[in-house]
Amino acid sequence: MCVSLNRARVACVPAAITVFLGGVSVDASAQAGELEPVVVTATRTPVPLTDSLADVTIIGRDQLDQAGLQSLIDVLALVPGVQITTNGSYRSNSGVLLRGATTSQTILLVNGVRVGSATSGGYSLENLPLDRIERVEVLRGAAAALYGPDAVGGVIQVFTREPEDGLQRSATVGVGGDGQRKLGASLQGQSGAWGYTLGASHERAQGINVKIPGASGFNPDEDGFEFTSMDASLRYQINRQHSVSAQLLLSDGEYDFDGAPSPNPLSLDAATARAVAYPRLEQQILRWLAQWTDDWSSTFTAGRSKDVSVNRYWRISDGAPAGQSRFNTTRTQFIWQNDIRFDQDTLSVVAEQREDQVDSTTAYTVSQRTVRGLAASYAMKQESWDALATVRHDRNSQFGSFNTWALSAGYRLNEQFRLVGSVGTTFQAPSFNQLYFPGFGNPDLKPQKGKAHEIGLRYRQGNTRASAVLYHNEVQGFITPSTNVQSNLAVLKGMTLSLDQSWGDTAWSVSYDYADPRLKPSDERVLRVARHVLRTRLNHQHGDWLSFAELRLSSDREDAQFPGRVTLPGYGLLNLGTTYRLNRNMSIQARLNNVTDTTYSLANGFTSPGRNLFVSLNWND
Repeated sequence: MCVSLNRARVACVPAAITVFLGGVSVDASAQAGELEPVVVTATRTPVPLTDSLADVTIIGRDQLDQAGLQSLIDVLALVPGVQITTNGSYRSNSGVLLRGATTSQTILLVNGVRVGSATSGGYSLENLPLDRIERVEVLRGAAAALYGPDAVGGVIQVFTREPEDGLQRSATVGVGGDGQRKLGASLQGQSGAWGYTLGASHERAQGINVKIPGASGFNPDEDGFEFTSMDASLRYQINRQHSVSAQLLLSDGEYDFDGAPSPNPLSLDAATARAVAYPRLEQQILRWLAQWTDDWSSTFTAGRSKDVSVNRYWRISDGAPAGQSRFNTTRTQFIWQNDIRFDQDTLSVVAEQREDQVDSTTAYTVSQRTVRGLAASYAMKQESWDALATVRHDRNSQFGSFNTWALSAGYRLNEQFRLVGSVGTTFQAPSFNQLYFPGFGNPDLKPQKGKAHEIGLRYRQGNTRASAVLYHNEVQGFITPSTNVQSNLAVLKGMTLSLDQSWGDTAWSVSYDYADPRLKPSDERVLRVARHVLRTRLNHQHGDWLSFAELRLSSDREDAQFPGRVTLPGYGLLNLGTTYRLNRNMSIQARLNNVTDTTYSLANGFTSPGRNLFVSLNWND
C-alpha cells in the first residue's frame, strides 16, 4: 500500500506530482497523463507509486505546511500503522511504534543516511524542523535486507528541501497558545549548473507541565522548549553524466522536564531541581551521482551525523549547579550503490559501512561499533506481475556475521485489483544501554532475529482507492524496553485497512489499524501499543479557502508501573484548520488542535497538550 497525506508534492521526478492519503492514489491531473508519483524508500530506487510492492506512506510538503507548530512526531501520528509515545510537552522525548515494533526497531534516515543514538537505539524525531522538510516516506514492514540491522518494524526517511529551477523564497511567522512562537525563512534555486538551498527556523513555547499530578517525579511547573534549526545544500552538475552535492542540517534545542540528577550531590528531587535537556542533531552529507551508461548509474554517499543528548540540573532555590549527563553518538556512514537496468528490470548492488562512536558521562564497557554490509536486489516487472528479491550479508564488530533476505511479489487480478505479498528476515543487535548501562544493562543479551510475512489487496478505480494489509512478524529473543528482559518470542501481528475518496474539491481518507503484539510464552501485550486506532481526514477547497478536519480515535494501551503494569485509557482527538490565500504570495493559516480539550496520556505518568490555537502568516515567492 503506497499512500500520501494530502496533495503532497513528490520531488523524485522532474515534475510536481500530487497524491492523497490511502490506497495507491493520485489526483485527477496525474490520472490525466502526468508522470506518476514515485517513492524511493520502498526499493532504494525511484519506483512509480502505483507499482510499489511495499506498504508505504508519503507525507508531502503541503501536509507539513498545515501542521502549525506541531513536531514531526505529531504528523506521523496520522500515518497508518504508526503509534507514538511521548513524555509530555511539545518537544519532549518521543518515540514511534511501527506495527507494534519498538522505536529502536525502526530506522530513521535523513537524506538516505541513518541518524540516531547508539546508546538508546532510538532517534529524536522531535528535533527535526518541519519547515526544513520537503517530504517524508514511511515504509512499514521488515526491511533489514534492504537497509540492514534494526529495520524490524520499518523505515522512516526524511528528505530536506531540494534546489528548484529559478529562485523560490518563503517566510513564515506564527503565534499560538502556551506561549508558542515561530519564525522561518528559506530560499532555493537553480542557476546554470549550480543548485542551492538555505533555510532557518526558530520555535519556542512556554509549554505545559509534562507530568500528571501525583506521578513519580512530579514538579508543578511549565516545561517549555526552544529550538533553532538550519539547513543548506549545494549541488553542481559537472556534465550530463555526473553531479556532486553537499548537504548540511543542524537542529539545536532545549526543553524542560521533571527529574533529578544521578549522581545527586545536592540531594535534590524533581520538586527542588530544574532539569533541562539539550538535544542537538548535526548531519553532513557529500554525494556523487554518476550515469556511466544509459543503463548503469551509481551513487556514492559519505555521511556523518551526531546525536547529542545532554541533561543539566540546577537547584531551584539558588541556581547552584547540580550535575549533568551526556549521551552522544557520532555516526559515520559510507554507501556505494550501483543500479543496472535490464529492459524493465533493475539489479541494485549496495555496499555500506557504518561506524558508531559513543561519548558519554556513563562508562560503557564497549563504546564503538562497526557494521559492514553488502546487499543485492533484483526488481522484475512484467505486464501482470512484478517481484523484488533481496539478499544481504552484514558483519557486526561485536556480534559477527549474519544474513537477511526478502521476497516481495504483486499480481494484477484485473484493472481494479492487485494482490501483493512479502516475506523476509530481520536482525537486531542490542543497544549499548541494553548491554552495558549500570544497573540496567545485561552483557549476555543476544541479537533479536525475526521473520515477517504480509499480504495485501489493493483497489483502484476512478477517484476511489482502498487497501487491506495483514501482517505477522515473529521476533526471536525480543527485548522488552522497560525491563530489558529477553523473552523467548514476540509475535507482532495486525491489520491495516484504508479508504481514500475524492469528489471534486473534497477529499476524504480513513484508515483503521488493528495491532495485537504479544510476548511469548507469557502472552502479555507489548507495552504502549493500542489494539485499535481509527484515523480520518477531510479536506475541502472552496475558492481561496482550504479547510480540513482530522480525527484520531485510539483504544487503551498498557504501560509499565513497577512492579506491574497499568492501563492507559483510550482517547479521541479532533483537530481543525483552515488556510486563506490573501493573494498570489501570501496566506494566513489557523489550526485548532485537540478541539475538545481531551486529557490523555501516551506514557504512564505523562500528560499531553490540551486545546491550543496556532495562527501563522506565510509568504512564498
